[in-house]
Amino acid sequence: MTDDNTYTVLCPTCQQAARYHSNNLNRPFCSARCRLIDLGEWATEGHRIPGKSAPPDFNDPTETH
Repeated sequence: MTDDNTYTVLCPTCQQAARYHSNNLNRPFCSARCRLIDLGEWATEGHRIPGKSAPPDFNDPTETH
């Protein structure tokens, strides 16, 4: 059995070692700062999941389907 206290991963934002443990509230990030930087990238569409775009009228509340 592995000791989860010694399991480390690279922080997706800064590439520093980060402890991957339930006590680390920022996992897999090394800090709250790196976690918020990543969130900001998603919010500004710096990170995207590939796929088809939604049609222009998809969120139009006046459009009836």
